[in-house]
Amino acid sequence: MKAVLIILDSVGIGSAPDAAAYGDQGAATLPHLAAAVGGIKLPTMQKMGLGNIPTILPLNPKKMIEGVPPEPQPIASWGAMREMSDGKDTITGHWEIAGLEVDPGFHNFPRENSFPPDLIANFEKETGRKLIGNKAASGTEIIEELGEEHMRTGALICYTSADSVFQVAAHEEIVPVPELYRYCEIARRLCDPLRVGRVIARPFIGQPGSFKRTENRKDFAYRPDEPTILERLVDNNVPVYAVGKIEDIFAHRGITESVHTGNNADSQAMVEKWTREKSSGFIIANFIDYDMLYGHRRDAKGYARSLEQTDQWLATYLPLIGPNDMLMLTADHGNDPTFEGTDHTREYVPLLVYRPGEANENLGIRRGFYDIAQSLAKFFSIPAIPRGASFV
Repeated sequence: MKAVLIILDSVGIGSAPDAAAYGDQGAATLPHLAAAVGGIKLPTMQKMGLGNIPTILPLNPKKMIEGVPPEPQPIASWGAMREMSDGKDTITGHWEIAGLEVDPGFHNFPRENSFPPDLIANFEKETGRKLIGNKAASGTEIIEELGEEHMRTGALICYTSADSVFQVAAHEEIVPVPELYRYCEIARRLCDPLRVGRVIARPFIGQPGSFKRTENRKDFAYRPDEPTILERLVDNNVPVYAVGKIEDIFAHRGITESVHTGNNADSQAMVEKWTREKSSGFIIANFIDYDMLYGHRRDAKGYARSLEQTDQWLATYLPLIGPNDMLMLTADHGNDPTFEGTDHTREYVPLLVYRPGEANENLGIRRGFYDIAQSLAKFFSIPAIPRGASFV
């Protein structure tokens, strides 16, 4: 008896009712990227009911997914989820999926002169390195802007975004990766009193004009204020297997075994391996490429290709889900590659629930991502969590 949760990072499906408050009115990641490429081919997710979801969203006009029409008889239950927490970032989305509500949201830094003087002073004192950047920026753009200075002086490139993040970029030949991680641990401790969601290590390689970020990125998350469904499962003797950046997002809590992968292909291989090997437990994975490689860079074509690759993989993976198992697909926020700016977007997220042999239904619009956590509690017959309604 297994449950598998795959979080398709940033695959939103339409503006949330409160999107305007976040500057995201009109964003619709999946419908817009599909239209931008003249239609997307996702036959496996189409069979699961992905194309049915836009029919229930209260958007005017309706935004269907070009190339993915509604399925008359889906092989999975389908619906959408609305985020209740204050935010549109990775931590907030994943934590709500895991049963928490983040309200008030994490602290966001201003776009210019982002970090408080005392934070900068303490960080420089403890690391022994100067800080440059100190603004909101695209990660790829800021290393092009400041990478040469960093290599010349050894100063650390520190920047933020629309999310609650303190990001530290360094060239792997100037600052070895373990040393960068140690600096980020210092930043994590200094940022805790401010309730900053994540400190992120952003190593890169290359020469000026051709810098490239590596897969040695690492997230240092704020610790959850209450037990997540991961911790509740482990406490009730249900093993939890984490793939991708999940271990970092949950500060390594509530996890029995983890493999830190840096791309979709490796994550898919690990999910498949554990699904074959583990007779019971909860497998949770984040597929990061859509957000990391394409959403922030506003690359609709790349985003579409990546989703189509995942759909092809799903076609081979679904037969591994047994009659007593459950597979759930969802997302943590949006990141519309056709929208202005480079940041996440506040959106509804899709929900697909595949249980072979079970009747499939329209799950409607769920008020809170934490319905997934409540459903996991019921599926594994452990005590209910404080919020959410089960759909199993």
